[in-house]
Amino acid sequence: MWSSFIVQDEEIRTVNTSPGVHQPSGGVGGFLGSRGGGCKRRHGTHSSSGDGISESQEGKIKLTLFMAITGIMLSVLGVGTEFWVELKPSKSFYNNQTCLVAHYGLWKCCTKTFWVSDMDPKQEICGSLHLQGESNCTFFKFYTTGENIVLFQKTPEKDLTVASAMFAIISLFLMVMGTICIIMAVSKGVQFFLKPAAVCFILSGVLIFLCLIVFHQSVLSFLASDQSIPLHHELSWSVTCVGCAGALVIFAGALFLVLALPYSPWEKCLPKKNSDI
Repeated sequence: MWSSFIVQDEEIRTVNTSPGVHQPSGGVGGFLGSRGGGCKRRHGTHSSSGDGISESQEGKIKLTLFMAITGIMLSVLGVGTEFWVELKPSKSFYNNQTCLVAHYGLWKCCTKTFWVSDMDPKQEICGSLHLQGESNCTFFKFYTTGENIVLFQKTPEKDLTVASAMFAIISLFLMVMGTICIIMAVSKGVQFFLKPAAVCFILSGVLIFLCLIVFHQSVLSFLASDQSIPLHHELSWSVTCVGCAGALVIFAGALFLVLALPYSPWEKCLPKKNSDI
């Protein structure tokens, strides 16, 4: 029995080693090799389907991401500071020697007192915030205890201020989510994450502008709460930062949406002319 098994095994080896016959890969190595070849073929088909990100497209995505990050930084700067609106009464509101001005944002209110002698004599209202003076800043208590503040015998509209702050927070959250989607798209090399990132950035920009509109309405409501004391008001540089940030993130979201398209819109609208006649 053993001798017949050895003879059969030698015959099989002799047949397999004969010239001109294809030798398949044997054992586990041949199985893994065939499986690896299948995986490579599937990977090549996946890349050729257009779902991956090319090198030129990756450079455009990174450049657009830099624009979006610039908008995020401006948003954080504007939302975190209290220079959204400046309030300036007349010189005679406080006394004839000192002048009082105020400015506030989404979270904090500040007042500043300086000498009238440091101002221009021809100026009828209190001067600029850049003058030297004593400052006093306090956070809004209606986020914690519900108490409102009084400025120049006027009270800010609490509901509108809270609503504008909520819009700003949601907008920042969407900006962070969009950035995470773009990082995943570049690291994984797929275009799938470009569309949700574009939606996040566009929505965040819309919410930023909605925050500005609601805040401006709160300022108008604050000024109308008491007409006996006229105040000069103007929007400050924090609003400028937030407005520029909203424009940047909306533009970046639109570019991400264009990059996520399966075709180039420029080639679709302006097809290249064939050079062959």
